[in-house]
Amino acid sequence: MNHRTVSAFVFSLILLIQGQFAQEAFSQESESSVLMTVGGKPVYKDDLVYLISKGTGDKSSPGISREEFEENLELFINYQLKVREAEALGLDQSEEFKTEFASFKESLIAPFLIKNSIEEGELRKAYSRMQEIIRASHVLFQFPPNASTEDSLIVLKMALKVKGEIENGGNINELALQYSDDPSAQSNKGDLGYFTSLQMVQPFEDAAYGLQTGMVSDPVLTNFGYHIIQVKDRQPNPGQVRVSHILVRFEAGDATQEENARRKIADIYTEIQKESTVWEDIVRNFSEDPGTKDQGGLLPWFGVGNMIPEFEMAAFSLTEIGEVSPPLRTQYGYHILRLEDKRPIDSFEELEESIRSRILRDSRSGMIQSQVVAIQKARYGFKEDEQSVQQLSQQLNEVTKSELSTRASSTNSPLFTIQGKAYTTSDLANYVQDQEVVLRSKVPTFDFWYDRFVAETLSKEEEKDLESTNKEYQMLLKEYRDGILLFSLMNKEVWEKGIADSLGQVDYFRKNIADYQWGERTEAFIVKVIDSQQLESAKNMLQNQGYNESIINSFESQAAANNPLAFQTESGVFEINEHPVLSLMDRNKTFQEIVFENQTYLVLTGQKFPAGPRKFEESRGLVIRDYQQYLDETLISKLKSKYPVQVNPTIKEETYLALNQ
Repeated sequence: MNHRTVSAFVFSLILLIQGQFAQEAFSQESESSVLMTVGGKPVYKDDLVYLISKGTGDKSSPGISREEFEENLELFINYQLKVREAEALGLDQSEEFKTEFASFKESLIAPFLIKNSIEEGELRKAYSRMQEIIRASHVLFQFPPNASTEDSLIVLKMALKVKGEIENGGNINELALQYSDDPSAQSNKGDLGYFTSLQMVQPFEDAAYGLQTGMVSDPVLTNFGYHIIQVKDRQPNPGQVRVSHILVRFEAGDATQEENARRKIADIYTEIQKESTVWEDIVRNFSEDPGTKDQGGLLPWFGVGNMIPEFEMAAFSLTEIGEVSPPLRTQYGYHILRLEDKRPIDSFEELEESIRSRILRDSRSGMIQSQVVAIQKARYGFKEDEQSVQQLSQQLNEVTKSELSTRASSTNSPLFTIQGKAYTTSDLANYVQDQEVVLRSKVPTFDFWYDRFVAETLSKEEEKDLESTNKEYQMLLKEYRDGILLFSLMNKEVWEKGIADSLGQVDYFRKNIADYQWGERTEAFIVKVIDSQQLESAKNMLQNQGYNESIINSFESQAAANNPLAFQTESGVFEINEHPVLSLMDRNKTFQEIVFENQTYLVLTGQKFPAGPRKFEESRGLVIRDYQQYLDETLISKLKSKYPVQVNPTIKEETYLALNQ
């Protein structure tokens, strides 16, 4: 069987979750592609081609044989019969089905949405930027509280003035000390150290990654104010490091304490240089970091931008595993670092979900949503009644949600059209009434709910468009819709019935008793000898003994106490010919040593039982399995009579050829 072939068993499993979406909205194929009719309802060639192609996966291998095609076609027919019956029973109208299908649909549609392609672009851009680290300095100019337009212009002019000074030779770090509203500038002079993607707010990151070393940005607006940024250095991302450290603390501003700490760390560093010194002992005795001193000072893995700059630079400057840094000062005290390990930046696949989570938590999520709405508006012919919307905004931005809903429902003013369909304030009112969002801050009421209503209406239009025009999405929906229906029908008519129908089980057992027969059986205690040195002692315990529970319990308890890994045991009643070891035994001996696959077994046998019929209780599991199979076959037979199947031989041949292209 070649790689593109799928066995009957595998195909039947695939069919549990795949199928043909029978609704008219998805039946766009022409009459010339109808492969068959099931009870007068058309089933298309593409459905079978899709199922087999997706089930086999490997499109590069040669194809499918005629015999295998016929086998899979028969399975497909049986599958279509069951879907047809599920629809006839109204299973697709049940609340349980609608809820389950809606849940699947929500996740199935995600990869096809405009939002997904934009998100994917942002993920790739972020990961691409992560290959590099940037060191930059900045000067921040904040707006005064309740700033007017005039205030904002004054701040902008000051930012431009400082930019000019830097371009004329001024030092950005000295200017940050003089002008920056960033509180940390008093200690770091605006030096932000090294950082990489997703560690700064988006406008700041975009500006920094757009600058070459030494370049100065135009004023960059963020939620913090205007920034003037100068890139000092760009380097390849060194990945992550893991270090352990020793910390000696001092109180900030206490010169005496700091001097004592400096002397202590110097003495520790001298001690470390001695060959007899054990790092973990030094850490335990002298480090003042309670969280790590008992773990050898070990810190978690970290990358650029995750630690304070001076600590980070010292850690990444270490090159050899076990290398120790000279003492360094940070705001927490004096440290000595030891390099424990290094590793490169993780692959995109490993970081993808982390990057996605971070993007969706920052301002990029709003940017992505704005781009999505803009594309949807262009694609679906969105036209806003600007005069009406502006008037409503002025009238309803200060009202409560409840009042907005009441007043909007009474006016029926036009808002916008999508694909020629008009939406009014009555539609907005209905939308607002259904929402349970609680606003945590004061926002313009109408603008907030209007924007949400527009976005959701456009999203529904996109979903409707995908369902009617995107072939791949249509086929995916067919799989899951019919898969749910098939499961519901099988559960009702075969699986649950096969388990619950005890009278049917017994009747089936009696009619098919020839299938439930024991072969010759024996009581047996089987000891697999793992440790060959224990073979003789085991033989001494078992030979010349009859099979009984006391011998078995005695052997197992002694083995567990003295040599728990020396033996593996099993006991009970076994069919002789079905057991690989017992099938080799001499039926006339009660104790024997058997070698099977180069492994020694000791076998103690007791009472033997001749071949004969099983009791129902002994076969219940097998009977249920076989009874369910019988119910399935009976169901298919009934459905073939109920829903006549007519296969178009010409389209059938086209289907076979399509699978072998």
